[in-house]
Amino acid sequence: MSFSRRGVLSVAAAALFLAGCGSSGSETPQGGGGSGAAQEKVTIEWWHIQNIEPMKPVWDQLAKDYMAAHPNVTINITALENEAFKAKMTTVAQSGESPDIYQTWGGGVLKQQADAGIAKDITADVASWIDTITPAASAAYKLDGKVYGIPYDIGMVGFWYNKALFAKAGIEGTPATWGEFIDDVKKLKAAGITPLSLAGKAKWPGHYYWAYLAMRIGGLPALKEASVSKSFENPDFIAAGQKLKELSDLQPFQKGFLGAPYDTPEGQAATMGNAKAAMELMGQWAPNVQRDTSKDLGDDLGFFPFPSVEGGKGAGTDAFGGGGGFAVGGDAPPEAVDFLKFITSADSVRKTVGTGVILPVVKGVEDAVTDPRGKMVADSLAQATDFQLYLDQAYPPAVGAQVNDSVAELIAGTKSPEEVVKAITEVAQSE
Repeated sequence: MSFSRRGVLSVAAAALFLAGCGSSGSETPQGGGGSGAAQEKVTIEWWHIQNIEPMKPVWDQLAKDYMAAHPNVTINITALENEAFKAKMTTVAQSGESPDIYQTWGGGVLKQQADAGIAKDITADVASWIDTITPAASAAYKLDGKVYGIPYDIGMVGFWYNKALFAKAGIEGTPATWGEFIDDVKKLKAAGITPLSLAGKAKWPGHYYWAYLAMRIGGLPALKEASVSKSFENPDFIAAGQKLKELSDLQPFQKGFLGAPYDTPEGQAATMGNAKAAMELMGQWAPNVQRDTSKDLGDDLGFFPFPSVEGGKGAGTDAFGGGGGFAVGGDAPPEAVDFLKFITSADSVRKTVGTGVILPVVKGVEDAVTDPRGKMVADSLAQATDFQLYLDQAYPPAVGAQVNDSVAELIAGTKSPEEVVKAITEVAQSE
C-alpha cells in the first residue's frame, strides 16, 4: 500500500497539515502485523522529519532491520525538513491521501486529523504494549481516551547558553527570575555581546517566549481555560506580551533576526553555535543542530529552565515542550502499527537515545541517556511539576498558527500585547 486514501478531502481538512509548525513485548523486530500476512507483499510509506544526522541513519537502519525480519514488507522512507514536511503533507491531503505512518506532535492538530479520518484510532492495536510507554510521553497522542499516535521522543524547551560569553559579561550563575534574566541581557549588551539568537523567519521559536511567560504569569490553568472559553483576552496573557515587549525593546536579538531561519548556516542555531549570541530558547535537540549547522560549543554549552516571573501564578518548575511521534494513516496496513511497536521496543529506543538528541519515552531505559546535554534536560524534566505542550500543537491548527504569527509581530514591534490576544481570540472563536 503506497498511501492511505480517505476520499477527496476538503480544503479545510487539507489545511490541518499547515499547523504542525515504548518497550514492546518483543525485543526483536517481530510483531503480530507481519506474521498474519507473511506471504502478502506490503508497502509502507513512512514520512518523518529527521532528515539529518544523527537520527536519519538510525531510522534508516531500523527500517532495514524490520524489513530483514519481514521479507514481505517494504518501507519507503521520505525524510523531510520540518517546513517542507508540512507543505508536502498539505499537498497530499488535498489529493485525498495520507502516508501510512507520518510525523505528528499530538494535541489539537492530531485531533483535527483524527476527526477528519486521516489519523487512525489504534487503541485496540496497541493495547498489549501501550503501557510500556511513559504516561507523560503518550498523553499528547490520546484523544477522548483513544490512542491516535505513538511518541518516540519527549523533551522540554529551555535556555541554552554560552558559559564563556556569560563569564566575559561578568555574569555568575544563571537567572532564576525574569528580573534577573533582563539584568543579564543588559550585562551582555553592555559587554558588546548579542544576548539572544532567534529565527524570526520561522516564527515558531518566538512563540516559546510568549507561551512560557503566559505559563509563568497565568499558570497552566489559564492556558487550559483559554482552550475551552476560546478567549485569550485576559490580563495575564496581556502581561505576558508586555514582558516580551520589555525584552524586545532591549534589541537583544542578532542582526537580521527577522529574516533568519532556524536550522541553516545563517540561522538561529548556527548563530548560537558560532558563539555570535549568548543564548537561545530551544528544545533538547538544540546542541546537535548547532553542531550540524556550525560548531559544537563543547563544555561551554549550558542549560537552564525558563525563569519564574515575580508575582506570577505559575510555578517556575512547570515545563513547556513536547516530543515527536507518529500517527497511522486511516487505511494503513496492520504492519504499520507493528513497525511502530518495533521502533518503540527497548532495543530500538536505546539506539535512538544513543544519538544524544532523543530522550526515552519507554519505561526502563532511562540509563540509556549518557550524553551530558541530554542529562541536563532530563534532570530538568525530572523536577517538572507539570507539563504544557507547544501551543501551536496544543491548540487547533488555525489558533496555533495565529499564536506564531501574532507573537512574531509583537517581537517585530508591529503588534501590541493587546492586539496579540485579540487576534488569537478572534481566530479561536471562529473555529
